[in-house]
Amino acid sequence: MADPSTYRPAPGEIPVDPGVYRFRDAARRVIYVGKAKSLRPRLSSYFQDIAALHPRTATMVTTAASVEWTVVSTEVEALQLEYSWIKEFDPRFNVKYRDDKSYPYLAVTLGEEFPRAQVMRGAKRKGTRYFGPYAHAWAIRETLDLLLRVFPVRTCSSGVFKRAGQVGRPCLLGYIDKCSAPCVGRVSAQEHRAIAEDFCDFMAGNTTRFVKRLERDMAAASKSLEFEQAARMRDDLVALGKALEKSAIVLGDGTDADVFALEHDGLEVAVQVFHVRGGRVRGQRGWVAEMDDETVPEIVGHLLQQVYGGESGDSVPREVLVPVLPEDPEAVSTWLGSLRGSGVDLRVPQRGDKRTLLETVHRNAMQSLARHKLARAGDLTARSQALQELQSTLDLADAPLRVECYDISHIQGSQVVGSMVVFEDGLARKSEYRRFVIRGEQVDDTAAMNEVLTRRFQRYLEERDQATDVELGLDPETGPDRIDPDTGRPKKFAYPPQLVVVDGGLPQVNAAQAALTALGIDDVAVVGLAKRLEEVWVPGQDHPVILPRTSEGLYLLQRVRDEAHRFAITFHRQRRSKAMTTSVLDGVPGLGETRRKALLRHFGSVKRIRAATAEELQEVSGIGPALAATIAAELATADTAAPAVNLMTGEVLDGD
Repeated sequence: MADPSTYRPAPGEIPVDPGVYRFRDAARRVIYVGKAKSLRPRLSSYFQDIAALHPRTATMVTTAASVEWTVVSTEVEALQLEYSWIKEFDPRFNVKYRDDKSYPYLAVTLGEEFPRAQVMRGAKRKGTRYFGPYAHAWAIRETLDLLLRVFPVRTCSSGVFKRAGQVGRPCLLGYIDKCSAPCVGRVSAQEHRAIAEDFCDFMAGNTTRFVKRLERDMAAASKSLEFEQAARMRDDLVALGKALEKSAIVLGDGTDADVFALEHDGLEVAVQVFHVRGGRVRGQRGWVAEMDDETVPEIVGHLLQQVYGGESGDSVPREVLVPVLPEDPEAVSTWLGSLRGSGVDLRVPQRGDKRTLLETVHRNAMQSLARHKLARAGDLTARSQALQELQSTLDLADAPLRVECYDISHIQGSQVVGSMVVFEDGLARKSEYRRFVIRGEQVDDTAAMNEVLTRRFQRYLEERDQATDVELGLDPETGPDRIDPDTGRPKKFAYPPQLVVVDGGLPQVNAAQAALTALGIDDVAVVGLAKRLEEVWVPGQDHPVILPRTSEGLYLLQRVRDEAHRFAITFHRQRRSKAMTTSVLDGVPGLGETRRKALLRHFGSVKRIRAATAEELQEVSGIGPALAATIAAELATADTAAPAVNLMTGEVLDGD
């Protein structure tokens, strides 16, 4: 561990302006990012007596080897820069108040000729209207299934829609009246768009006119003795009623607001947020994070920064209701307004419906923290215990904070691939996962394992040598350069593990150790975990290490091994499926994958390509006269050949 006094800047060097600072470890990896109204007092607070610091902060400053800062003009700029750096570097000591998954929205693609309602995640797209977010995708599908009775908008993919138009038959939803079937011309594009816009109006909260219209039409049908039609409208009303029950009105003024509440016990904090749109609760989110030595106003500030920093402006509501204002509410409100494009009211509700709703959200946060404590009691301790057990059992110099696991997947020596998964501090680091295509022919598991380890650690040695060159004088200000100058992110293989785990027994372990020994790497431990009896094999030992079945260390090794196996077999299946899909177009000289796809998009099938003339083939982008003549000649000679077929599923690919 480093002594903070070795890199402490002189107090006079630190400016008193607002800014953002970064702590880096000895490998130049950013481990913490923070902002401050005044950099000098904030940075000085990190270099006081270690015993007076919060344990997490003390670990951070002793892990760091340097600190640097950037001065900005305003606190709003500091907010923006801090968020972008946290997103870019993913520092391990920054507390995350938001989970990694993206939340699902109900989206209507109004930008398309025939709008489609579907579940969407990720970045917002232009021309698409969003409702949510929802806690679960199944909640969206359940609501959508109810509303399709009344608003039969298209929900199928582009491929299904185009296929139905080609064969002249709608899909199942068209037959059961849950789709207006614009694909076969039952309704025009304008009529279908009107249905989609009515659906959007209903989801936006304008529900009364649709209910009243259905009641009026049902009464008219009953009066005209059209009882079957009246019964269908009655069922439609029931469906609308169920959909409305799922989003009861909580704010009578139809406000768009996000309501935040939190509960903490000094070690962990539970956060809950209700998304209210049009006065109705459209979605709910909640998560639990470890707590640093931050105050509640600081937590609220970082929470808002992380929740809204990666979203588009239309995700920021008109009002944001919080239990406590952040440290600099004016700057946060200005920043939120810049994201939204109009003013955002950031405040603590004091009375009325909004105060009552905040209390409800707070009760949810309290229950969430209580459930977390019961369900995951000792989880943080268990991870630390697992790392300590592995250090002790395997006689390692340090706890294996970074563990890499490798696995090989193939079927009888074909399509051989390898996988590498990474766990840091006992948690999966999916951005560090890597996949390998084995280059050798007729290789067995041990040879493939040797190749994967050799390729991975050769890259590490190359990047380490480059970093050493920088350290020795090419750029004395930056030190070991394991950060890619083009992307600002760590290089692919920049950091070595303390422990390498291979899926297998003694042969695989010896192959992995041989690869490391050949490269001169002697500071990385290697073990293997065999599936049959879950024995831990160590290179050069004839007998395995047996860990107790209740051991946290064994549980961690099993999780790492199973994740590597899953990652490898998924990649192998992808390559095998691609290799087993054949077509007569594959053998045409000069016709690559891009042009094959262009031909299939233009004509729809190989049969139609075969029927096209050379002049018609030239209408496709990238197909010249010579290539068109070659395609026509090749397909003419292959006219009696068997149709293209997926050998795994038996699906014929050459049909209309």
